[in-house]
Amino acid sequence: MATAIITGASQGIGACIAKRLAKDGFDVAVNHYPSDSDREKALAVAEECRAFGVKAECYAADVSKFDQCEEMVKQIKADFGSIDALVNNAGITKDGLLARMKESDYDAVIAVNQKSVYNMMKFVCGVMMKQRSGKIVNVASVAGLYGNPGQVNYSASKAAIIGMTKTVAKEFGSRNINCNAVAPGLIRTPMTDVLSDELKAKMLDAVSLKRFGEPEEIASVVSFLVSEDASYITGQVIEISGGLSM
Repeated sequence: MATAIITGASQGIGACIAKRLAKDGFDVAVNHYPSDSDREKALAVAEECRAFGVKAECYAADVSKFDQCEEMVKQIKADFGSIDALVNNAGITKDGLLARMKESDYDAVIAVNQKSVYNMMKFVCGVMMKQRSGKIVNVASVAGLYGNPGQVNYSASKAAIIGMTKTVAKEFGSRNINCNAVAPGLIRTPMTDVLSDELKAKMLDAVSLKRFGEPEEIASVVSFLVSEDASYITGQVIEISGGLSM
C-alpha cells in the first residue's frame, strides 16, 4: 500500500486532500499543528480516511521547525514502511500593506509557508531517493504567480515554493521523483467564508467562472499529480483559479 503525507491536514484544503487520497487507496499520515484543537480536528479527518479501508494516523508537528519535521518523517517511515507521496499544504496568512507590515508577521508567514516545504522535502526526498520513486505536490497560490496587494509576505512565500518545485524536479528527476505545484485561486474555505458579501462579489468579478472554487477541486488535481497517470509530469505549476488570470 502506498503512503501519503499531507501537511496542515486538520481542516480546509489539506483535510480534503487527505480524504481524497484515502479514497484513492493511499494510507495517509495526517499532519497537524501541535495544539489540542488541531489534534481533535485531525483525529476526525483520520477517522474519515479509515472509512475507505486504509490506514490513517495523526502526527503533531510544527512543520516550520526543522527538527520536528525530521522526527515526524522518521516516525512515519517506521510506522508505514514507505513514503510515496508528499503534499506540502500547511500555510497561514498575516495580511497587511508592506508599509505597515510587522517584521514578525513577515517572518511567520515565510517560516510556515515556505521553510516548511524545504524541511519536509529535505527529509522525505531522502526516503524517496532510496526507494527510487516518489511524488511531491506543493500547494502554492495565484498570489505567488501574480502578486496580491496586502500579501507581500504570502506572495513571497508562494513564489518561493514555485521556484523550489522546479529546482527539486530538476535535482531528483533522475531518481524517478516527480515534483509539481498547484496554484489555487479563490477557494471556499473558512478564511473566505468570513468575508463580506460585497467583498466576495468584488473578488469574483475577476474570475471567469464567476464562483469560488471548492477544496475538492484542488484535491482532484493533487490526486492526479500523485497518480501513475502523471508519471511524465514534473516541474509544473497547475493554476486552479476558474480563469482568474485570463
